[in-house]
Amino acid sequence: MDDLGDAVGTAAEGGLIGHALASEQRKPAGEALLGGHFTEASCLNCDTPLVGPHCHRCGQQAHLHRTIGAFMHDLLHGALHFDGKTWRTLPKLALKPGELTRRYIDGERARFVSPMALFLFSVFLMFAVFQMIGLTPPTDISSRDGIRAQIEDVRTNLTDERDALRRQVESAPAGSPTRAALQSELAAVEERIAAVAQTGEAMESAGGLASVSHRKTGLSWLDRGLDKWRSNPGLMLYKLQANSYKFSWLLIPLSVPFVWLLFLWRRGFRAYDHAIFVTYSLAFMSLLFVALSLLNALGVTGGIVLLAGSLIPPVHIYKHLRGTYALSRFSALWRLCVLVIFISVVVTLFLQILLVLGAF
Repeated sequence: MDDLGDAVGTAAEGGLIGHALASEQRKPAGEALLGGHFTEASCLNCDTPLVGPHCHRCGQQAHLHRTIGAFMHDLLHGALHFDGKTWRTLPKLALKPGELTRRYIDGERARFVSPMALFLFSVFLMFAVFQMIGLTPPTDISSRDGIRAQIEDVRTNLTDERDALRRQVESAPAGSPTRAALQSELAAVEERIAAVAQTGEAMESAGGLASVSHRKTGLSWLDRGLDKWRSNPGLMLYKLQANSYKFSWLLIPLSVPFVWLLFLWRRGFRAYDHAIFVTYSLAFMSLLFVALSLLNALGVTGGIVLLAGSLIPPVHIYKHLRGTYALSRFSALWRLCVLVIFISVVVTLFLQILLVLGAF
């Protein structure tokens, strides 16, 4: 059961990537090569005679290659999805998100990167950048017992130091400068011992470690999960971080019902429309976080980064709502206000799901 969440997340992630980024398959063929390119007269995938740049039966390209330069191009295209679609999609996503979403919903699919492919790439890029610049949750947090042991170690060391100073004070001549200095140092050590003792008492007081360690919910599976969080919080934070990447796609089905509620009485908008809206919006937010994180790592003032992170998302959502659903300014504004509340609910639900998954 410990690896259940990892297995489900990896399987779902792989399935989504495989669905979003179509792969090309062909059967082996003995066609002659000319300069690294096939000289085929029929499709190498289904043997249909070629009458254009693509096979009219299976859709495979008619002009195929077998060169290392072309392979590197395919590598960049497959890993980063850098092609003409990207440069048409990203400016629209940033400046005219409503137009992009509406055109995609209305059928312009070949012109733009699909929302799911863009979302998966943006999430992958976001977590890669976070890892690169060290923007990750701390995973070296000590457990409850570990904190107690550390406090006890500090207290023991200070006590030994205090006892040694006391012996030195007793052996020093009365009224000598050395004795006075030792007494002053002894007083400082005793103050530190008192401070450590107060810290331990505060942590064991009501609401501290003692009460948490004995609190039970009555649900055996939940209590086991809570025990794991208490016994090894560093490991659980690591699992939470990993699951947040693997299960980021859950934000889409969690968000769609709330967007649907905003248009409950409006005919003409279906769940599919809301799914495209949500997916493109999440992709933009992921790319925005990447840009702001890189700016902060490059030394841009934290106040500027914080201001941009506070203003750009609501403005973008407002423009996205207006363009996608052809809303008036007032309709888009009040829906934005309600959607901000819904976003906090979705994030809370998502974090709770991650916490539960991390317990197994």
